[in-house]
Amino acid sequence: MSSHADSAAAPAILSEVKPAVLPRATLVEHDRSFGWITDKICGIIEGKTPTWWWICFALACFVASWTVAGITYLVATGVGVWGHANPVNWAWDIVNFVFWIGIGHAGTLISAILCLLRQKWRTSINRAAEAMTIFAVVCAAIFPVFHVGRVWFAWYLFPIPNANYIWQNFRSPLEWDVFAVSTYGTVSVLFWYVGLIPDLAILRDRFYKTGNKVRSWLYGLFAMGWRGANRHWSNYEMAYLVLAGISTPLVLSVHTIVSFDFAVSLLPGWHTTIFPPYFVAGAIFSGFGMVLTLMLPLRAIFKLEDLITQYHIDCMCKITLATGTIVGYAYGMEFFIAWYGANPYEGFAFINRAFGHYAWAYWWMIGCNVITPQFFWFKAVRNNTMFVWILSIFVNVGMWFERFVIIVTSLARDFLPSSWGYYSPSIVEIFTFFGTFGVFSVLFLLFIRFLPIMPMAEIKAVTPQADPHAGHGHH
Repeated sequence: MSSHADSAAAPAILSEVKPAVLPRATLVEHDRSFGWITDKICGIIEGKTPTWWWICFALACFVASWTVAGITYLVATGVGVWGHANPVNWAWDIVNFVFWIGIGHAGTLISAILCLLRQKWRTSINRAAEAMTIFAVVCAAIFPVFHVGRVWFAWYLFPIPNANYIWQNFRSPLEWDVFAVSTYGTVSVLFWYVGLIPDLAILRDRFYKTGNKVRSWLYGLFAMGWRGANRHWSNYEMAYLVLAGISTPLVLSVHTIVSFDFAVSLLPGWHTTIFPPYFVAGAIFSGFGMVLTLMLPLRAIFKLEDLITQYHIDCMCKITLATGTIVGYAYGMEFFIAWYGANPYEGFAFINRAFGHYAWAYWWMIGCNVITPQFFWFKAVRNNTMFVWILSIFVNVGMWFERFVIIVTSLARDFLPSSWGYYSPSIVEIFTFFGTFGVFSVLFLLFIRFLPIMPMAEIKAVTPQADPHAGHGHH
């Protein structure tokens, strides 16, 4: 009898309980219409090329010419023009390779993993982040290719039959790098391009209406006959989901394999199992730092505050904080492992990092990577766009120093004191590296001038107008 009374009372109690509905963050502010979103994003491409773009493009081309000059001189003269010497046979080239690969991680993470996790805040930043990934991989590829010296033999890295019967050592992580990075680059380009197709079709139609037949034909060529039919959207969404599924393990595997370049060696400071997760967290950390560095100026220049809201900046700052804290934990754990392992060589490697000849680089790394992200705990900091932008630059600087510290300090003080030396980069290395920022900038400036920097369809899908139940009392 009592159980029947309890069951009868339950619905009455539930009707009294009114759970609080947590407000969802607004992803497009000021209740903008579909037409406004299209006009805003397409207007960047359709408008007259601004003066600042020409100035930046000319400057970027000039800086990019440093890389062209550097690698031309390298090929003509030999790898000796880089500051390599025993025992530091890897230096700025591999440092810069790992740095640029890390920069490229946030793009695929935002697109793939956040897509699978249904994180709708990714929509305003994923297109630019994907483009950043591709351009960073291009910059990264320059260094290992020219590091081989005789660049015309670089194709021997691939398992192609050749007259010299040269076959690759598939047990070498350097060979794994070739496959990992080339796969990552290919899938990133496919993912980026598939997402672009509906937007290219919109630009094709808009240019056709204004009578610009040449640009209409060019955008139409790459839109591949997109008409926005139901079948087109169905195939598009399935292809996008499949590519997101393929990209997700790639995000985790690529930098893991890059870390194997070091972790599978026997050198003190490298021979540790913490490297794979530590490198992946560091790559996401530096990638989000670069996304903030690029997107915050774009937000201000093109007045995109309604599309890249404070909530988007908050989310990116929090991920930067989380991954930066993981990286800081890894730094501390490296010292613990060296002490707990009781290996004198390992212990010396870490003491030398912190207090040896390269201590200045180590403490720059700690300051930028451990202390800088801790500012993001404070909402006042996250709300200050200029401060966030400055901190994001420090994140990128710190992550370059991290790669420098890992690679150079371990090599400069190896097992044999008689071969110890102090590595400093040559002028050719310095110009080649800084020139890659010009290469990256040239590609990114061309992207924002000729392609939509945001996916229009995805942004429209997160507006209230896209909800079929909006305004009808359904939740």
